[in-house]
Amino acid sequence: MTVPHNSAPDAPNDIANDSPLGGDLVSRGATDADVRVDFLHRVRFTRDVFDPSNSTLADVLDPTGRGPGTSRLLVAIDDGLCAAWPHLEAAVNAYAAAHADRMPVPATTMVVPGGEACKNDMATVDRVVEAVDRHRICRRSYILAIGGGAMLDAVGFASTIAHRGVRLVRIPTTTLAQDDAAMGVKNGVNRFGKKNFVGAFAPPWAVVNDERFLETLSDADFRNGFSEAVKIALLRDPALFARLERDAERVCARDLAAAMPIVRRSAELHLRHITRGGDPFETREARPLDYGHWSAHKLESMTRFALSHGAAVGIGVALDTLYAALEGRLSRVDADRTIDVQRRLGITMWHPALDDVDALVRGLEEFREHLGGRLTITLLRGIGQSDDVHTMDASTLRAAVAELRRVAAG
Repeated sequence: MTVPHNSAPDAPNDIANDSPLGGDLVSRGATDADVRVDFLHRVRFTRDVFDPSNSTLADVLDPTGRGPGTSRLLVAIDDGLCAAWPHLEAAVNAYAAAHADRMPVPATTMVVPGGEACKNDMATVDRVVEAVDRHRICRRSYILAIGGGAMLDAVGFASTIAHRGVRLVRIPTTTLAQDDAAMGVKNGVNRFGKKNFVGAFAPPWAVVNDERFLETLSDADFRNGFSEAVKIALLRDPALFARLERDAERVCARDLAAAMPIVRRSAELHLRHITRGGDPFETREARPLDYGHWSAHKLESMTRFALSHGAAVGIGVALDTLYAALEGRLSRVDADRTIDVQRRLGITMWHPALDDVDALVRGLEEFREHLGGRLTITLLRGIGQSDDVHTMDASTLRAAVAELRRVAAG
């Protein structure tokens, strides 16, 4: 991560001298000033990122073409990925050697836990921060994180707090990370049994999506990652939703020719919200791209994070869709289309934890606390159309859970 920042020693005097009143405004009482920092969010799609003939990674590590200079590189790899790609560390080192004029050779390569387990304590974060110190990784050096969304969150948090920000390059290796999570500017870990309770906002230096990594995912992880694509299509892109309906069986069968255009479009829509939505650090009450997430986050904690985020989002999207239909806000036709496309994609829509509706409802207050201000939940009123609401009716929610049980079983 880099934060463009230029401060001359006489900046306070310049501010005062620019005032039409003259003098030091702060000493006269109070003054307000906008703080604006520009970031460049680099996103690339490629195949075989560590093939020495592929310059994509070298290009984002050396965008000026001046060479690595004094920058250094720390590599962190998801342990689940290492099992599927046993020669990955050697491939990273060979790539760096082939591009030594563009990028630093890794100072060290760390294998860290993948999955939600790596976010349930600070162990991974502490290991990465300690490695930054030990290998003299400076703010203009890089941490290359290769793995799923949870691992990227934990390593990203470490990169954010070490030196107050080391440049982070994400190589997401799951459908959910490529179509959603890696596009964001959030990093964090779970505390007190609550999702992402500790974290920070920090845009990555770059995101490089390599479709080959999707080939070794489990069927469940591959398919449930499309819950975020369904979500963004419902909120922002009816044409993408229609494509999901058309190609659902091919995506479920892991046909990358059908799946990758959906992954790319979902990533583009998430990136557009981050870069053009006007609220990347979530200072407002509404968080529209978290449709279905209030219950997803609670279900993850209720299952001690045995339920994956993709599966939890699939359940949450289905639940809020049925709730909106029961309220009369969303047509039954659109609700049925949503449930049908999730079923055909092979996305999870039920977990026994839903039986504890009282515990689930407590997730509404936890969601409000996490965002701050009033409770604000996004609900559909049509495919591509949504409203923000500030209350949810417990009896209607119970009815939605009961209906979800029926449709998931049938």
